[in-house]
Amino acid sequence: QLQLVESGGGLVQPGGSLRLSCAASGFTLRDYAVAWFRQAPGKEREGISCMSNRRTTTVYADSVKGRFAISIDRAEKMVYLQMNSLKPEDTAVYYCAAEVAGGSWWSLSSDEFDSWGQGTQVTVSS
Repeated sequence: QLQLVESGGGLVQPGGSLRLSCAASGFTLRDYAVAWFRQAPGKEREGISCMSNRRTTTVYADSVKGRFAISIDRAEKMVYLQMNSLKPEDTAVYYCAAEVAGGSWWSLSSDEFDSWGQGTQVTVSS
């Protein structure tokens, strides 16, 4: 069974950067679309970035476009989210997710992902 574990969260000042990591165990992420979601207190879980299972497409929510970047290592065991120019509104628990799919597939809908990490807290504050 695929297991995902996030790390790299913490407290950062506005304008700062963080890199989140998501480690996969049990399987490699080959043929999995991989995504990052976040959930702030009192808000719904938001899909912020997804890399398709064929690695040909990456998508970002408008709220993070141009500031965040998703990547995966060559062994397809680690997924990263580089976050730059952080804002207080980026404060949330961040989750990685993965879903195996045929064809070329991606999604920013949490309902379409079955494998999730436990989350890592990111707080942007001065």
